[in-house]
Amino acid sequence: MGVVTYDFEVSSPISPTRLFKALVLEADKLFPKAAPHAIKSVELEGNGGTGSIVKINFADGLPFQYVKHTVEGQDKDNLSYSYSLIEGGPLGEKLEKISYENKFVAGADGGSVCKSLMKFYTIGDCTFTEDEIKEQIQRMDGVYNAVEAYLVANPDVCN
Repeated sequence: MGVVTYDFEVSSPISPTRLFKALVLEADKLFPKAAPHAIKSVELEGNGGTGSIVKINFADGLPFQYVKHTVEGQDKDNLSYSYSLIEGGPLGEKLEKISYENKFVAGADGGSVCKSLMKFYTIGDCTFTEDEIKEQIQRMDGVYNAVEAYLVANPDVCN
């Protein structure tokens, strides 16, 4: 097994606290509302904190039916969240799991920056290319952008 790491940042006009609340604390309720084109439902086993299992069921017609991840850490005070994708989605042929470490910080323009570290755990001698990584990020961007647009359009949500 090999590990491929990838760092990236995403800027947003939404404050770090509000974005953290939307993408982490209230994702099970917000994702299906904000991104019905992509997310059918979110199922939560546990209280949402460390050790919880989250299953995201995708809308019909998308390449994957679902993904399941385990929450590895959540710090509301420091606005950080880590989890590992353990089932579904892109896992199987090349990937055993994908781990994510996210931290939401204040942006220069009053919004926020989500700093992310992704670790792709490959199976055997398989490789995972930068193009494949960028494809995974593009898939996540669709939901991220929909949540961001929903928050802009609904300023009272996740305050």
